[in-house]
Amino acid sequence: MLNYTSAKILLCVTPTDMRKSFDGLAALAREHLKSDPLSGTWFVFRNKRADKLKLLYWDKDGYVIWQKRLEAGTFEMPQIAADAAGVSISSSDLALILSGIDLSSVRRRKRFELERQAG
Repeated sequence: MLNYTSAKILLCVTPTDMRKSFDGLAALAREHLKSDPLSGTWFVFRNKRADKLKLLYWDKDGYVIWQKRLEAGTFEMPQIAADAAGVSISSSDLALILSGIDLSSVRRRKRFELERQAG
């Protein structure tokens, strides 16, 4: 299984028809998010009411779909530019979304970060 802490995660901003399955979601990843669904990237899709999420990723020899439906309430999505098709989020952000925590209420502390060298 893919290690979620190191996986690239793309959140689709546009609401998605939750009747879509493997091929339909892979097509959305390819055409709408302009990404390769076979890359190992985790693709997160939500419905219009934001009470359902589906996650699609390629696991070496096939697609995996994970889904969650809330009985009450909605998933809180990060603030995103109106013209964006998708946004990259961290595994921590995904865990917060799945736990029902509003990302705008989270305060992140400044931590050491290794400077990236121009190559």
